[in-house]
Amino acid sequence: MEVGGIQGVIMDATSSLAQAGVMNQVGVAMLKNTMEQNEIQGAGITRMMMEQSVNPAVGGNFDMSV
Repeated sequence: MEVGGIQGVIMDATSSLAQAGVMNQVGVAMLKNTMEQNEIQGAGITRMMMEQSVNPAVGGNFDMSV
């Protein structure tokens, strides 16, 4: 192999590694967002369950007139 060929291979490998690093960062950011949303939903469910245990009649009936 000539020097230019080796240099091209190295440049291609460097580019591939950089792209993989960006994709990894995107994946981590998406996972972080999903985890934050799950924490928010879990806190909401916990609040609803605590309210239901303190006031079991709340939300049990729905009156509607037309």
